[in-house]
Amino acid sequence: MPLRKLKPVTPGQRHAVLQDFSDIMKKRPEKKLVTGLRKTGGRNNQGKITARHRGGGHKKLYRMIDFIGRTGFSGKIDSIEYDPNRSARIALIHYTDGVKRYIVAPVGLKKGDIIKCGGDAEIKPGNRLPLAKIPEGVQIYNIEIIPGRGGKIVRAAGTLAVIMVKGEKYAQIKLPSGEVRLFDINCMATIGQVSNPEYKYISIGKAGRNRWLGKRPVVRGVTMNPVDHPHGGGEGRSKGHLSQSPSGIPAKGYKTRDRKKSSNRKILQKRK
Repeated sequence: MPLRKLKPVTPGQRHAVLQDFSDIMKKRPEKKLVTGLRKTGGRNNQGKITARHRGGGHKKLYRMIDFIGRTGFSGKIDSIEYDPNRSARIALIHYTDGVKRYIVAPVGLKKGDIIKCGGDAEIKPGNRLPLAKIPEGVQIYNIEIIPGRGGKIVRAAGTLAVIMVKGEKYAQIKLPSGEVRLFDINCMATIGQVSNPEYKYISIGKAGRNRWLGKRPVVRGVTMNPVDHPHGGGEGRSKGHLSQSPSGIPAKGYKTRDRKKSSNRKILQKRK
């Protein structure tokens, strides 16, 4: 997916680097595979803000993605589409039995390609297999943590994981963060790298474009009053604080992972 840099006729365009969408084949999603998406504004069921800096944004439909796969079936890629709910591209599959599904598209997948899900599938981008059937050193994404629950990790644009070592019960996988973790050998994963790897080079260019994405402004804590933020107060500018959130949680070097989590024993090497 190439990027486009605008000819700056306004200040907001001067540093903007945007997607050109030349790989998109359809303007409208498959009607039976979308549902309405209600906005939350970052609030929970009590109306309290639990995720800050969210609100507004363009109206969107949610594309129902198949993260599990249809074992034993093969399908033909009908189109590569844009999904406003994720950074990666999605692909519409027409299966041999007439069923249509969306999947997270890998790099190199084209219209007309045939993909398959199952232990007898070929090792090529888009095919989904159990870890037991994937050779060591192969790039994978959309990996299950618990067999049968569907892919949960490595789904963002341009990400990939690598199978390092396989045993009788577990496979060692290096994740995009650098963490090496054990996965059940029966977990499913898709071959390849997630599409749209140039996404990380996008430069928004202006504040308004962030508002279209549903992102509200961020106010620095040091400009607030002491009642509003731990960094607030003081005569003039003051910097003598430990960096922390409004609720007082340290921002640098503070471990937030649950130390008692049972799955921690499957982590062989922590992220860098």
